[in-house]
Amino acid sequence: MIPSNWRDFFIVEKYIRLMMPKNVIETHPFEAFIPKDIKCLIVGSFPGKEQTQAKPDETHWFYGAPRNQLWKILEIVYKRELKNRQQKQKLFEDAGIGIVDVIKSCIRKEETNLDENLDIKEYNKEVIERILEHHQPNVLFTSRFVEKEFKKLFPGYKNTDILPSPSPRYFKLRIEDKAKIYKAKLPKLSEIL
Repeated sequence: MIPSNWRDFFIVEKYIRLMMPKNVIETHPFEAFIPKDIKCLIVGSFPGKEQTQAKPDETHWFYGAPRNQLWKILEIVYKRELKNRQQKQKLFEDAGIGIVDVIKSCIRKEETNLDENLDIKEYNKEVIERILEHHQPNVLFTSRFVEKEFKKLFPGYKNTDILPSPSPRYFKLRIEDKAKIYKAKLPKLSEIL
């Protein structure tokens, strides 16, 4: 059915949302990425629905939701094109950056990518614990929500900091201003190469 006006469109959209299965546990589709010479670990929450509700392809990786700004920010910081998984992983290897999410599985209470809509079913505790024990990296959180969840699991880990959220909803800072803060907190390529 093709809606003939906006009212019909919203009725159809609401019907589709109501018909979608509820309480489906989504599992994280990506393994933690830990380069050999890790200096810092970016810790996020959980992938967007674009990665967990569809079959991923070679472009899908952490922060792959179309509106998320992480890779655009890192393109500015490192002056590299980051359009696919291989380019992103190469940058992380060169810079000594690891990436992992604090949540391993959850239920989305709403059909959005907002952290507050995630009902956590399982934390990614064992993986993060191994990383912290073996590498002791500087941990950089992508939101206050992530910081809070991480500190529930690892209250004694002190080497942490927070980055401005790469979410487009965090509009207090322009992307260029976010990039300046990321640049100050992330490893420099010249320190690694």
